[in-house]
Amino acid sequence: MFLAVQKSEFRDGVTVASCRLFLTALFSLAIGACQMGGGSASATPGLSDRGAKTLLRPESGPRHQLVAASSKGKGNRYFIEFRSRYALSYGHSYVVFGRMSPSGKMINPEVAGLHPASDSVIPYMLGHIIPVPAETGWSDGDLEDEYRSAYWRVMLTEREYNTAVAKIRKIQGRSHFWHAGVYNCNAFVASIARSMGYKTPSIYLMPQDFMTKLRKMNGGPNAIGTTGPPG
Repeated sequence: MFLAVQKSEFRDGVTVASCRLFLTALFSLAIGACQMGGGSASATPGLSDRGAKTLLRPESGPRHQLVAASSKGKGNRYFIEFRSRYALSYGHSYVVFGRMSPSGKMINPEVAGLHPASDSVIPYMLGHIIPVPAETGWSDGDLEDEYRSAYWRVMLTEREYNTAVAKIRKIQGRSHFWHAGVYNCNAFVASIARSMGYKTPSIYLMPQDFMTKLRKMNGGPNAIGTTGPPG
């Protein structure tokens, strides 16, 4: 992966102690960058106010044409789920999509989410300062329900689903970089939601708060989802 740190890079006059000092300073810069967002008090790239656990009921309002009239119809065996999960940092927002069995079990679900293209923490930290190469697929924990912090699931017909997936593929194809303050995981999900005709909240929220607000803003009988406990 890019920017992989090898021990040999620090041999010529750079001690392990100075390396640690550099990473500490860089982390401080990252935290500072996180606190420079506009909007609400929690206007930090990828952050939220970690509200109490609540089940948000659907609100009345117009629905987009891609939203099926009922999640119980025979044709509604396809879905897209806008989801956030817990993590050691801010959390992560992404979408899960695929087919669903009559019992409500996901069948071979796919994941689309923007994140740095590395398992190293260094690109993630640098991404608070400059854009870093990104991936737009699955990451560890995305499909584990115990890590899910909030979600909004929409049931679709096969035709609606194919249209939505085509738009997701197009957005994935043009999303090559991640930056905490410019194009983060919330911004990626917002691009998908807008392509389906939905209203979207500020990208400068924690993923859990972003997902909860996305669900509330769009309402309708298909505003199915919950918000988990904080933290």
